[in-house]
Amino acid sequence: MRKMLTIISNVLRGSASRNSSTLRAVLQLLAVQSEYANLTAPHDHDPDPPSCLKDAQAHSPLASPPLTRIPLNTPAEYRALGHTSSGQASGYLGPHNRPLTDVVSSEAIAQRESYVEPAMTSGSSISEEMSVVPPVTERVSETENPVFEKIISPVIDVSPSPALITVKSPINPATSPAQLTPAVANSTYSSVTSTDPHCTPPAESLLGLDNFFPEITHSLAGETPLPEPQLAGARVVVSARTYADFTPQATFDIKKCDLHKLEEGPPLQAVLTREEGLQYYRTMQTIRRMELKADQLYKQKIIRGFCHLYDGQEACAMGIEAGINLSDHLITAYRAHGYTLTRGGTVRQIMAELTGRRGGIAKGKGGSMHMYTKHFYGGNGIVGAQVPLGAGVALACKYLGNNELCVCLYGDGAANQGQIFETYNMASLWKLPCIFICENNKYGMGTSVERAAASTDYYKRGDFIPGLRVDGMDVLCVREATKFAAEHCRSGKGPILMELQTYRYHGHSMSDPGVSYRTREEIQEVRSKSDPISLLKDRMLSNNMASVEELKEIDVEVRKEIEDGAQFATTDPEPPLDDLCNHIFYNDPPMEVRGTNPWTKLKSVS
Repeated sequence: MRKMLTIISNVLRGSASRNSSTLRAVLQLLAVQSEYANLTAPHDHDPDPPSCLKDAQAHSPLASPPLTRIPLNTPAEYRALGHTSSGQASGYLGPHNRPLTDVVSSEAIAQRESYVEPAMTSGSSISEEMSVVPPVTERVSETENPVFEKIISPVIDVSPSPALITVKSPINPATSPAQLTPAVANSTYSSVTSTDPHCTPPAESLLGLDNFFPEITHSLAGETPLPEPQLAGARVVVSARTYADFTPQATFDIKKCDLHKLEEGPPLQAVLTREEGLQYYRTMQTIRRMELKADQLYKQKIIRGFCHLYDGQEACAMGIEAGINLSDHLITAYRAHGYTLTRGGTVRQIMAELTGRRGGIAKGKGGSMHMYTKHFYGGNGIVGAQVPLGAGVALACKYLGNNELCVCLYGDGAANQGQIFETYNMASLWKLPCIFICENNKYGMGTSVERAAASTDYYKRGDFIPGLRVDGMDVLCVREATKFAAEHCRSGKGPILMELQTYRYHGHSMSDPGVSYRTREEIQEVRSKSDPISLLKDRMLSNNMASVEELKEIDVEVRKEIEDGAQFATTDPEPPLDDLCNHIFYNDPPMEVRGTNPWTKLKSVS
């Protein structure tokens, strides 16, 4: 048999490389001879591949064609076949222009070779003849996940001389079959589960800190046994050409809300589409990165004055915005950066406002606590004072009869203010379309809620006003609760009260280190178990609604946007001094009004 292989290899290196009919005949001969079991014995210089690579199961008819190795000097009629069914050229290297993998032994590298993917045309004799060994399909299955397929195609090495090259992997660089990491469709990534001690997982994973490693199970196609490699020295190539479609939408179980004076509450399941999930993820990542950049600029003394960060509470802002309309109104306290973004502000405008620049959303004169957009009435610096203002906006909505509502937000520290209870009373009497939302982040400045309030059931504080207690770390739970509350207000039933149980990672303000009244372990535990961004990310990945690479691309884009905003915020000029007292009134007032412009001579109009 070895003599036969030597003859065949000499033919391949000689006339066969220039004669297509000879090459075709040789490949057919190889296919026939490969049926004999005695050809499966390995050469002395070829190590036996690990059992985890031998145990791959039979191929699927849905799989893409295997990659076939041919010499570079093969006639153009063969190289022209290198196109996939989707119209991609043979030079296509998969996501991010990374090539496919060919795991080879440690033999010396001398002669160049290339890989060509045969065309998937029905009835193509050339394609059938070049695919000597049928591909092997591994099926990746996970709970609630569609099944993904990937192709493992044995490539026959018929050259007795060491003439192989190594092509980089889209997952991890590998130097031996034992280090092979299979590449899955762009929907997810996985690791092989095997008991073979020679098949060890790679030292590093593309997933980084993302601990998402679904197990791989092998399924038998038609319950037929998997054929062993047909020639000695066979190599294994992993192809990532097969891409599974993303799940367009999925249904998730959400935490049940605690109810007060309500017979029924929000649903216990939430439907999330892929587009919504990507939008929520991008927005929450933008808020998170923006707040971290603001923390950095403040410590560099580029941002001065008061600054209250919102990282950790992103699900509240995103969930509320997803549950109301753009025509609805919203007013909040001084922790307002996230709501400014969801209400239509840009990163550039917010960052420039933090640094007091002319391009800020309030023209550089408001700072962290005073930002405004259309239908968004700010950040307000007086503790609890925004609540009666919001009730006034809700009164205007009812008076105009435009089917709009107002969301009034305040913290657990402000929940003890007397004006809030006065507002409850008026809103209940007048049946105002107002959603009162208490963002309970567990600490009012440096005091825990248990030390500041005899009753920490803030959703019951409205007494005769119905209430909900919601998981504020789950964007879907917040969204469904907000939709429920909005429907309650629009139906003419009056106000409703919501308590969002959330958590802030930073201190109350930049002067508060945030660790004098709580431990670092407590903060880390919340970050590891209840982080709103990680929760959404895990849901999308585990249900094939996005790929790791896709989310990483969003992360990169968000970081670029934040850096661009920070650059603008540090280079944009400050507002001129004579603009200090402008924009106080909605309309341009007459110059005779005293105090509107300090640089003109004051006049008395009485």
